Amino acid sequence: MDAKAHRGVWLLRIEDIDPYRSDPQAADAIPRTLERFGLQWDEAVIRQSARLERYREVLEQLDRQGWVYACTCSRKQLAELGYGGERYPNLCRHLERPRSQPHSLRLITEDRPIAFRDRLQGEYSLNLQREGGDFILYRRDQAYAYHLAVVVDDHDQQINHIVRGVDLLDSTPRHIHLQRLLGYTTPQYLHLPVILAADGQKLSKQTGAEPVDRLDPSATLFSLLGMLGHAPPAELRKAEPAVLLAWAVDAWDAGRLPATQGIPGTPPR
Repeated sequence: MDAKAHRGVWLLRIEDIDPYRSDPQAADAIPRTLERFGLQWDEAVIRQSARLERYREVLEQLDRQGWVYACTCSRKQLAELGYGGERYPNLCRHLERPRSQPHSLRLITEDRPIAFRDRLQGEYSLNLQREGGDFILYRRDQAYAYHLAVVVDDHDQQINHIVRGVDLLDSTPRHIHLQRLLGYTTPQYLHLPVILAADGQKLSKQTGAEPVDRLDPSATLFSLLGMLGHAPPAELRKAEPAVLLAWAVDAWDAGRLPATQGIPGTPPR
């Protein structure tokens, strides 16, 4: 809705970069589900699994520029050293680890805050080195990291507005750091609240949430628009998805979105 309200294009990208977690059947179901709900994308569908060579090119560029180093630390080793959790203490940054043994490739971060203004969540700032440490671009299991893939894809697809879940808010400074190193333009960001289950967890396949029921798309859309501060008029409750979406595009106002981290409640299934 945000893209169409701004007379832009809306692109569909299948983020199947992780060969160990991606389910081909689930990936194939995404376009069908979107179509069932009247959501039609513009331009060709991009699959990250088909862009590995492009990611390799960019990773090699960063490596040549001296921003990447090999890290042989495993999660188990870090935990044994008392470095569990989200922060990596940059143990391998100044060591010449042989790349002939299992390793990941990490991007050097800087000891300064990276700040941006989110269109919904407001000002956000994160010092990557102090709060996250150098982060992985290429994993020990020979898979490219999401952070690298999504930044390259956004640039190559000329994305200038990104709307996504607030669970990715703290990833955005990492993406901006990469964009600056690569000379890419930083898009505008809007991070929406996620829908929470009764236990406070985000509804997702990782938390065991049930998939969206495609039998009654109108009811689901009607409910979701209400959760996003754009409740349709009662006479549209039984309207076709295309009618609901047309109303939503015309009524769209980002200022009406709830500026929270999560929305309690489950949409109808």
